[in-house]
Amino acid sequence: MQYFDVIIVFVVIAFILVSLYKEIMGAAFTFFVAVMVLGIFKILTPAEILAGFANEQIAVIIMLLLLGDAIRQTSVIEIFFARIFPVSSTYRSFLGRMMLWVGGFSAFLNNTPLVAVMMPYVHQWSKRNGVSSSKLLIPLSYAAILGGCVTLIGTSTNLIVGGMVTDQDIMPGLRPLEMFDFFWVGFPMLVVGFLYLYIFSYRLLPDRSTAIEDFKESERKYLVEAEVRKNSKLIGKSLKDADLNGQYGLLLVEVIRGKQIIQILKDKFILREGDLLRFAGDNNNIASLLSDNSDLTVPSVGMMSKLKRSQIVEIVISHNSSLITKQIKEIYFRGRYDSALLAIHRNGERITGAIEEIKLKAGDVLLLLAGENFTSHIQNQIDFYVISRVKELRKPERYKIWVLFGGTLLAIFLAAVKLVPLFIGLLIVLAAINILRVVSAKDLPKSIDYNLAVIIALSLALGTAMMKTGVADMIANFVISVFLPLGRISLLIGIFLITSVLAAYITNKAAVAIVFPISITAAKNLGLDPMPFILIVSFGAAANFLTPIGYQTNLMVYGPGGYNFKDFFKIGFPLTVLYMIVTVAVLSYMYF
Repeated sequence: MQYFDVIIVFVVIAFILVSLYKEIMGAAFTFFVAVMVLGIFKILTPAEILAGFANEQIAVIIMLLLLGDAIRQTSVIEIFFARIFPVSSTYRSFLGRMMLWVGGFSAFLNNTPLVAVMMPYVHQWSKRNGVSSSKLLIPLSYAAILGGCVTLIGTSTNLIVGGMVTDQDIMPGLRPLEMFDFFWVGFPMLVVGFLYLYIFSYRLLPDRSTAIEDFKESERKYLVEAEVRKNSKLIGKSLKDADLNGQYGLLLVEVIRGKQIIQILKDKFILREGDLLRFAGDNNNIASLLSDNSDLTVPSVGMMSKLKRSQIVEIVISHNSSLITKQIKEIYFRGRYDSALLAIHRNGERITGAIEEIKLKAGDVLLLLAGENFTSHIQNQIDFYVISRVKELRKPERYKIWVLFGGTLLAIFLAAVKLVPLFIGLLIVLAAINILRVVSAKDLPKSIDYNLAVIIALSLALGTAMMKTGVADMIANFVISVFLPLGRISLLIGIFLITSVLAAYITNKAAVAIVFPISITAAKNLGLDPMPFILIVSFGAAANFLTPIGYQTNLMVYGPGGYNFKDFFKIGFPLTVLYMIVTVAVLSYMYF
């Protein structure tokens, strides 16, 4: 053992911990600098540094992220969620259904897009039912984390550990991790976590207005017209039973029936086919009217609603626009701009009369459904300016959705029963969706998280350096001397606690990179089965409930939920203790 090399490795580990905790530089660059130092001092060879980039698990992680983003782009999950959640009426039923579906999906799909898709439904439901979304967003994130811990592919942390197992040669004959090695801890804890959050969330979480809710109150309210379509489920229903505000998040202003305008609407008012409903609402809720599942249709859109790819944009009429004083029906948006008018906003002014007969004024804000040629049509014109692009809409053919979603699930199933390696299965699915043009081949690379790939590859190199220099052996013996006198179970508890704290206050990738070599070395030195020591690191890093900075989905809900660090610790600490107890108990029963 060269003591100088040992000192360098300890300095590098200290640098990683301080840099990530103090946020001196990004995680990827931190690991890059650390491994570069190890290379400069010849602790690692160039081949050892680059070996991680050839690890199969990195490729699997990248492919799963690509497929997850493709599923998000095709709105499969969004359509599915739209059918599930509007029927929920109470806090408990919505919370339970949300956690059940998100937890189930996140066991097999990347949890980041799941949380991103679900957040608008949480805010919409909260607003309709007078419940602060701060009561729901942390359970949303935690449900995704709990579900992700059930399988090998549920979270990138599990896949990183899987990559480390195949990368390390410290214990010859160590078998690779399989799809459901995590199930025996992950599934019971999914149930326990579900019950804990279901019972205690409302009591432990704060009740405060959030930044998004404050913004929504001051957001532009558009006027939009929607018609009760033929064979609509709304026909014959009263306004009370139809619950239009609950279903679409829009305020019904008046109903136009033939030449009659009905402004005083009672709950008993019965809807008929062809009724033109005038709503006030924000841009995102208006977008829900364009769903294929909607019982309403926007007449002004016409056949543009069938476009396979379109987007909703906000524009403002300029002061020298040639459109000023023109009626909307005279403008012919489809021919001139490859778009259709959805709604109009006029700075708080009440707009009367049919939308198509409104004369535009400078400063009017319009919501348009824009086709693929919209951008080229508006170049070099000064009639209006694009304020924002609200939402992109994609409607691929149904068989393409089955190829994407069904193919992904089939690849996972075949890997689970050991018929086709996951790497090969995902590769075939990616090739198929590109050949069928389910998503744009040019757009797919944009969703690759290159930083994550670099962190994982360099984490493997750090683990190699810790084992090669004996640092992992030294720290492992220290951990053994502290915890083993109290028994093997206390050793697992110690490893879980160390990993969990590092993951909570730095990152789970760094926690795995540092603790994994220590844990597996401890197993080797004691002559024990390495599997519980491998899995305890993965669960300690992935089950990240203590802080918002330790896990991506926690960060996603941190700001929108109006939370602080204390909120996460208050509800997350008991859940972390529960997770530790279940994990240690199950692993001890199975392997000791």
